[in-house]
Amino acid sequence: MLRIKKLDIFVLKSFLLLFAGTFFICLFIFMMQFLWRYVDELVGKGLEINVLAQFFFYSGLTLIPLSLPLAILLAALMTFGNFGERYELLSMKAAGIPLLRIIRPVVLFCVFLGGMSFFFQNIIGPRAQKQLWTLLVSMKQKSPEVDIPEGVFYSDIDGYNIYVKHKDRKTGLLKDILIYNFSDGFENAHIIWAAEGKLELTADKQHLFLHLYNGEQFENLKSQSVISRNVPYRRETFKEKHTLIQFSSEFNMVDGSFLDRRSDIKNMHEISVAIDSLTTHADSVGRSMYSDIMSTTYRGAVLTPADSVKIKTENIAVINTDSIYNSMTSQEKLKVLTTTENRVKSLSTDWDMKSFLTKDTDNSIRSHRSDWHKKITLSLACIIFFFIGAPLGAIIRKGGLGMPVVISVLIFVIYYIIDSGATRVAKSGEMNIVLGTWMSTIVLAPLGAFFTYKSNKDSVVFNLDVYAAFFRKLLGIRQSRHMFKKEVIIHTPEYAKDIEILDEISKDCQTYLETHRLKGMPNYIQIFTNNKHDDAIAEISKKMEALIEELSNTKDAVLLNLMNNYPFLSVKAHKSLFDNRWLNLLFGIIVPAGLLLYLNIWRYRLRLEKDLRVIIKTNQSIIEQIEKQQLYLQK
Repeated sequence: MLRIKKLDIFVLKSFLLLFAGTFFICLFIFMMQFLWRYVDELVGKGLEINVLAQFFFYSGLTLIPLSLPLAILLAALMTFGNFGERYELLSMKAAGIPLLRIIRPVVLFCVFLGGMSFFFQNIIGPRAQKQLWTLLVSMKQKSPEVDIPEGVFYSDIDGYNIYVKHKDRKTGLLKDILIYNFSDGFENAHIIWAAEGKLELTADKQHLFLHLYNGEQFENLKSQSVISRNVPYRRETFKEKHTLIQFSSEFNMVDGSFLDRRSDIKNMHEISVAIDSLTTHADSVGRSMYSDIMSTTYRGAVLTPADSVKIKTENIAVINTDSIYNSMTSQEKLKVLTTTENRVKSLSTDWDMKSFLTKDTDNSIRSHRSDWHKKITLSLACIIFFFIGAPLGAIIRKGGLGMPVVISVLIFVIYYIIDSGATRVAKSGEMNIVLGTWMSTIVLAPLGAFFTYKSNKDSVVFNLDVYAAFFRKLLGIRQSRHMFKKEVIIHTPEYAKDIEILDEISKDCQTYLETHRLKGMPNYIQIFTNNKHDDAIAEISKKMEALIEELSNTKDAVLLNLMNNYPFLSVKAHKSLFDNRWLNLLFGIIVPAGLLLYLNIWRYRLRLEKDLRVIIKTNQSIIEQIEKQQLYLQK
């Protein structure tokens, strides 16, 4: 039985408060981004408040499923980042409560949000999407408000180009007006110039009333004779002229039935039905095209029916077209080539048209299948993003709007790039449509599982030193030794005993160099069949590190500087790769990889030979420095 405890209420309340804010912020950002795409086509139309309200309402409904994953990711990061920053998460874990138990109430809530996202996409989203696209098309087709600028030609009135040199903003009076009227055709243009004028909208908002004063009108008179070279025109001077121009400024909603072929305005059942219909249609068209091609193109493209009968009766298997062509006269050759060229062009055009029809149907099928799967993947993204955000917040332990926002945006951008890119490639037919649509989920789901596992085990994920050490080991890069003078020294080194140890280490290094041929190429078989460690080098490294720790208590700065020359010995890299003998043998059998590993081990052997000589030289320098220091103290 599920029992709700105070901890569940506390965690869920903390998450819900942040989620409410982040959701509306994300929804607002996506709505502004959507509006920005169409702002150039919608501005200046004089749209009423109720039309704009419908636009924002329907766009908000369609963008809810896209806003939910980002809002969940950001809220989870902030919530558990705040818990980590205030040590509340540490207190919960110290009480023996694992992370999975802490996040359980929020997981259930995110599953509910995923279900709501699916409901919006499958039930509400398609209807809202259709209304939104219908509204957008209607808004685009609405005539703009008449606001003629100064100094440029205004062409938003159909059939007219109007130029105004100066406009009085207070009185609305236009001065020095030039009007090109092409409503009767370009050849019968009416050109009007007026010193002053005024433009008004009629009460029914269906016409523009143009008042012109002190001007002239030029009009071409249509020639009665086609072959006439002189076209007369008429010139009219007027003191006052009034003209009506047809111009509808009312907003009319278009019929949205033309959007029925779009896949984003259908639910999953309608998409499945549409896919079946499109597949059946494509199969029938394909069979019809195949029959048509086989019956006309290949059978009747070159040979006439009489020729086909003759070939069958005489059992002719091979036709030597070259000999037939060479036996023709020049006129016959020209006729054959011209006929063939025309036939090939006709076939090419016909096949291009048929190819376009089949490709268009295939693209529509892929688009429907992609949108069917998208309704599931976008719902799952709500859950996946939580399992990314909550562990990351627990790991980075940073709340507020700083680091969580940066990480959230970065992860969402990666998700969006993968999702949009893979979906676009899949819709083009270059990738399996299911794989392309699910690519973002396939990439991010393991990432969420990894972060959840690491956070639940309190593993270090963002410790740069751990990754730096891994890559140094992988690439064979070593750290330099840095010795510093200690402020407090409890035990001073026993230099006489240390000299003996230094001599012993030098002898061990020299003996190893004499008994092991490190510069020569190692035996390939021995490397990949050997899984033993080099105990001699391990012992030298142990003695050297103990000696360095002993001499680090010295006050001699020269001695500390000399100890910086000691290398960090790798006790295994020059012998074999793994402790498992069969695993070494497996890599040895794979020739390309085995050869590279063999050369890498040889490189480690050469480096070991150099390190041993450096140790011997450094030991001698330290012994000399200790003896010099002892002589100085005796004096």
